[in-house]
Amino acid sequence: MNNTSSGKGFLFAVFAYILWGALPVYWKLLASVPSLHILGFRIVFSLLLVSAVLFYRRNISWLKFYKDRRQTLMLTLGAFMLSFNWGLYIWAVNSGHTIEAAVGYYINPLVSVVLGLIFFKEKLKTMQWIAFALAMTGVLILTIFSGAPPWISLGLALSFGFYGLIKKTVSLSALESLGAETLIAAPLGLLMLFSSLGNDGQAVYGLQGLSYLPELPAPVIALLLGCGAVTTLPLYLFSNGAKMLPLTTMGFIQFLAPSITFLEGVFIFHETFPPRNFIVFGCIWAAVILYIVSLKIAARIPKPGD
Repeated sequence: MNNTSSGKGFLFAVFAYILWGALPVYWKLLASVPSLHILGFRIVFSLLLVSAVLFYRRNISWLKFYKDRRQTLMLTLGAFMLSFNWGLYIWAVNSGHTIEAAVGYYINPLVSVVLGLIFFKEKLKTMQWIAFALAMTGVLILTIFSGAPPWISLGLALSFGFYGLIKKTVSLSALESLGAETLIAAPLGLLMLFSSLGNDGQAVYGLQGLSYLPELPAPVIALLLGCGAVTTLPLYLFSNGAKMLPLTTMGFIQFLAPSITFLEGVFIFHETFPPRNFIVFGCIWAAVILYIVSLKIAARIPKPGD
């Protein structure tokens, strides 16, 4: 791999994670729209944009995913996990839980390590075991401080961790996979768009549930229409970066997104961050550092046959 390719890959990956880290600001600007409607728009407009790109490339093979039963099952599970993750993240940000969302994506790589251990019989290095133990210690301390498990953090980490696990079993490219997943999730997205609760708590169906749209400011309408773009652009950048960079580098860069999200929660959204939480984040950040170091060491150990 030459330096030019590595440099481009690094830029692709950094911009992808910066965009992912900046998404909370985007969702906050849509706070006047119900979270389920935002999710519905995100699913539908992602499908429209991705399918347009794939059709432009004359790629229709992704539409035949249903011919493979196992792949159909995996894509359906992936669509559910991705929709749940997207919805929980949007709700968390717009409900004042951005910092908890950041915690979820800090511990997500460690969740992925454990899933690899369970499902692919991968082995953990000593540092990775220590990192996992530190992260779990942080979660336990947060549970004790708050009086309840950090469900938002765990929900985001586990849903995205299982989504990544499912993706390893699918042969489609990143865009093809997203196209198939959003196609599968489209009925759910449309259901969320055309059903809602009225002011009296009764269910409202059809266009009546979207009657507020004409009253929204033009910038908010534009942001809703951009939900597909803010979903597919970082994914496109990430997929290009992942092809050009080693796993260790990607493992380091991926913590950029939750770091940006954390800073937004504290300094832009002014969410509560009691001093005792520094103990929690100290454990999590220490776990992150150990995880990165373990990847660096693993990359330096020659593989058999090298």
